[in-house]
Parts: sequence; structure tokens; C-alpha cells
Amino acid sequence: MEFREIYCSNCKKILGRYNIKFYDDDKIKELINSAHSTHVRSGHQVNIRKYEKTK
Repeated sequence: MEFREIYCSNCKKILGRYNIKFYDDDKIKELINSAHSTHVRSGHQVNIRKYEKTK
């Protein structure tokens, strides 16, 4: 399964992991603006990266 992770480089923490099948790029950007806006407003570096889960 493939996921996209929202990762904060300053906190060194994964803020969320979302399935590519259900969340496209636009939905993930919307999530960053709504749910993770405190990190962005604080000046933290928030990245979207691909994560592939192996069995």
C-alpha cells in the first residue's frame, strides 16, 4: 500500500499518514491548511513525502 506522509522537519514528527487511494494531492493540501495549520503558522517546515508499506 502506498501512503503520503505529512512530516514536520522541525519537530521530527509524522503529523499524518494518508492512503493515496482515498486522498489525492488537493485533499492533502487542504488537510495541511486546516488540521496542521499551527505548524505552518509557527514557521515549521512541513513536507509531503511518499511512504510505501511493505508486508
